[in-house]
Amino acid sequence: TVHLERTGAFKGYKSPQDLFFKTRMRIFSSRCLGHSFSKMSSSGFFMYFAFGSNLLKERLQLKNPSARFTVFQDYRLNFGLSGDCTDCAWHGGVATIQESEGDEVWGVVWRIDSQNLPSLDRQEQVHEGVYSPLEVKVETKEKPLLCRTYKMNNFRPCSPSPQYKKVVCLGAQQNGLPQNYIQKLLALETNNYSGTSILDQITDIQKLPA
Repeated sequence: TVHLERTGAFKGYKSPQDLFFKTRMRIFSSRCLGHSFSKMSSSGFFMYFAFGSNLLKERLQLKNPSARFTVFQDYRLNFGLSGDCTDCAWHGGVATIQESEGDEVWGVVWRIDSQNLPSLDRQEQVHEGVYSPLEVKVETKEKPLLCRTYKMNNFRPCSPSPQYKKVVCLGAQQNGLPQNYIQKLLALETNNYSGTSILDQITDIQKLPA
């Protein structure tokens, strides 16, 4: 379980739309973090930019609403598998980001307690070499932020399962991402997998809209 702290700037939280920043966020720099993260976690928390299944609060099992909603410029969202992998727990391709001039990836920045960093890395399969963590310095309406995010290694395109697509779309809707971006997510083609998946294990998923 990953726990989220609400930042002081958002004490008057009412809805995702109240927190939505219409200003763009751009990347100043990024670098591979390997397995260390002491610089960003020394304060007791870190900022995590989520763009795939972790958009959904119930997927991360967070207790509070997300902190900020923003966009990566000159990146695009892609779905696939890593290396020679032929399947995963989602039974299809999963999300990653790739450099692409002129494109953008919308997502959520979560403020997470540093003690939960190892569990987040395990979820992203860092120690198995599936994803690498990146430190990304971004500019928001208030101030620059250092965020942790993840990029797939040895990316190979593969359509997502309907279940994975549903979680990503629900997360985008839950957090009030732009409607035109949500429509692009809803239009994604899937591999039509119809068996069991991680979706069946997500707490309270039945309470979310179809």
